Amino acid sequence: MSKTVEFFFDVGSPSSYLAYTQLGKICTETGSQLIYRPMLLGAVFKTTGNASPISVPAKALYTLRDMDRFAKRYGVPLRFNPHFPINTLNLMRAATGVQLRQPERFIAYLDCIFKALWIDGLNLNDPAIVASALKDGGFDPELIAEWINDPQVKDQLKATTELAVQRGVFGAPSMFIGDELFFGQDRLDFVREALSIHTLST
Repeated sequence: MSKTVEFFFDVGSPSSYLAYTQLGKICTETGSQLIYRPMLLGAVFKTTGNASPISVPAKALYTLRDMDRFAKRYGVPLRFNPHFPINTLNLMRAATGVQLRQPERFIAYLDCIFKALWIDGLNLNDPAIVASALKDGGFDPELIAEWINDPQVKDQLKATTELAVQRGVFGAPSMFIGDELFFGQDRLDFVREALSIHTLST
């Protein structure tokens, strides 16, 4: 078993946001490395035939209540975005671009966008609102736009998304410890357990 957690995520997933708020602490406490794998959830859904639980009314109602329970348990703010669903293609290309071009600011980018989406409830389908959120986070929207249109960035996001599907990912968040897949932010206890067992055995 590896002491590395690979975190496949999309910022448009509130469950990815909840997992994001906890994984860093879990990895610190277990002496593990967290590897971020930005992917495009819409493409994963299309390839695997899956869909957001929000698309099923009864499941959507339950899911929203359950996410609220977990947010309270974690002690983190969560506001379901009233503009959901958000087209995250450019947001995830930007995430990939920052990871490639300015890796020291990658976490700052995720903090900025997750806050805009799942705390402030902003309509990030609107490019002007995205630009404003980026400025507030200390980013240059014009530079981010260049990265969004960079062929290498596009190819990297596509490759990570294809890798996710090849490894059995069907939704977000998905975490891998070695070849073992843990799906959903409500499975973080299993992630912690797996990492802790490894820690005790080394």
